[in-house]
Amino acid sequence: MILVLSGPSGVGKDAVLSRMRELHKDFHFIVTATTRMKRQGETEGKDYIFLTRRSFEKIVESGGFLEWAEVYGNLYGVPKEQVTKALSSGLNVVIKIDVQGARTLKRIAPEALFLFLAPPSMESLSSRLRQRMTESPEAFAVRFSTAKNEMKESIWFDHTIVNEDGNIDSAVEKLRGIATTTRNANVLVDYFSLS
Repeated sequence: MILVLSGPSGVGKDAVLSRMRELHKDFHFIVTATTRMKRQGETEGKDYIFLTRRSFEKIVESGGFLEWAEVYGNLYGVPKEQVTKALSSGLNVVIKIDVQGARTLKRIAPEALFLFLAPPSMESLSSRLRQRMTESPEAFAVRFSTAKNEMKESIWFDHTIVNEDGNIDSAVEKLRGIATTTRNANVLVDYFSLS
């Protein structure tokens, strides 16, 4: 099963997936490649694969990404080989991606489970973005405006999970519950289709 997690910048996708990695070992988390600068506390190969723009473009040219896009001036891509290896090993795959990339994946893999991580309010999202202190006021304005538009996109996702302030475990358990229920339903469908 492929589980695609998306949502606006600052909603807590990385934090939710980091916590999920700690608690649930039965998922394979795809490590996205990016050309953006590494932030404090991030680990190469765990949080992202950090590449130069030229290295990234070479992978694009060779068809090495399942999906890639430019977001806020940086390139992000889902390494195709990671996904195919994990799926062929029978692992459940989790892909964290921006909303634009999720739309592309919906066309490529419509059978995947698409989950939208939402903030409890736009005020909360604004506060989270400001606390990161990684953007100039102009960049913040662009991210927040984009986030408002991305919230409207949540309607085409299979499920929306609210990431409440200070309660990340609740979002993790909701995500896990949806994934488990969907996986079990798919097993039943496969079983009855064989009968």
